Amino acid sequence: MTSALSTRPTRLSRLVLVPTVLACAALLAACGGGDGDKKPATQVAAKVNSGEISVHQVNQVLQRQPGLKPEQVQAVSRRVLDGLVDQELAIQQATEQKLDRDPRVVSAIEAAKRDIIARAYADKIAESVSAPTPEEVKAYYDSKPELFSKRRIYALQEFNIEANAEQKAALQSKIPGLRNGEELASALKNAGIRFGARAVTQAPENIPMGALAELAKMGEGQWLVKAGPAGLSAVFVAGAKPAPVTEEAAKKAIEQFLLTDRKRTLVSDSIKKLRESAKIEYVGTFANAAPVPAEAASAAAEVTPTVAPTAPASDALDAATLQKGLGLK
Repeated sequence: MTSALSTRPTRLSRLVLVPTVLACAALLAACGGGDGDKKPATQVAAKVNSGEISVHQVNQVLQRQPGLKPEQVQAVSRRVLDGLVDQELAIQQATEQKLDRDPRVVSAIEAAKRDIIARAYADKIAESVSAPTPEEVKAYYDSKPELFSKRRIYALQEFNIEANAEQKAALQSKIPGLRNGEELASALKNAGIRFGARAVTQAPENIPMGALAELAKMGEGQWLVKAGPAGLSAVFVAGAKPAPVTEEAAKKAIEQFLLTDRKRTLVSDSIKKLRESAKIEYVGTFANAAPVPAEAASAAAEVTPTVAPTAPASDALDAATLQKGLGLK
C-alpha cells in the first residue's frame, strides 16, 4: 500500500532546478556547446523560413516541464525546439491563409489576453502577503489531527446505490448493521437494486474535509451512509492503519497552504472591493435575471485565477493535497 509519504519530486526541487535548467538551455542553444566552439552567441535558436524562434521561447517551455533534471536538458531542449518549429510552420500557414483574422481566432486571442492580464493583477496583489508564523503553523497542525498527528490510511468499500425514497429509508436503517461490503452487495442484488461498487485505499489528504472529519471518528467495520437525490452512497471502513505525520514533516506543506490561502483571500477581497466601487449595469436578458447572493456572485464572477503555490510543500504532504482533500467517488 502506497503512503502519502512519497518520494515524488516536490515543487521545491522543481524550482531549484529551473534556474539551472534555464542556464544550461541558454548556453546550449545560444552558445552551441563546449569551450572549443567559437561561434558567436545568439538569441536565435532556429530560423524557419522568414521567421525565427528565440532561446527565450525555448526556455519558457522548459520552465513548465515538471521534474526536469540537468542531464535531460539537452535532449528535452531539442524536442521543445522541434515542437516550436512545427508550431511556427503552422502559424505561418495560418497567417498566409488569413486565419489569424478569423473572428473566432481573434476572439480567442482577446480572451487569452484578458486572462493573462487578470492573472498578472492577481499575482501583483498577492505579492504583499506575509508568510505564516511558526505559531500559526502549529495552530493549523493542532487543528487538523485527522491530517497529521492522528492520520490514518483508509481501506474503503464504496457503494453508489440507485434507490427511491422508500428504498433509501429502508437501506439507511439496514446498512449500519451489515458486517461488510459483500453483505450489502448480496442484499442489493437480491432486492434488484442497481448499484456500483469499488474497493479503494485512500490517504486522508485525498478525502474532502467534510467526509474526513466523519471518517476520523469511525473505527474499522463501521459504515458512513449519505442520502442523495438519486439514491445513497455508502462507505464501509474495512481498515484504518495509523500513519501519523509529525509537525516537522508537515511544516513546509502547512506554510505553503496558509500562504496560498492568504493570497487567494486577498485577491478575492480585492475583487470584491472593486465590484462594490464600480458602476456595473447588466443589460439585455441579464438585466431581468434574478440576483445572485453576494458569495455566489463573487465566486462565479471571479476572473482572477487561484494564486498557485510557488514554493515547495513537503516530501510528506503538499499544499495541493492539503487543500484538495479526498473525494469518495
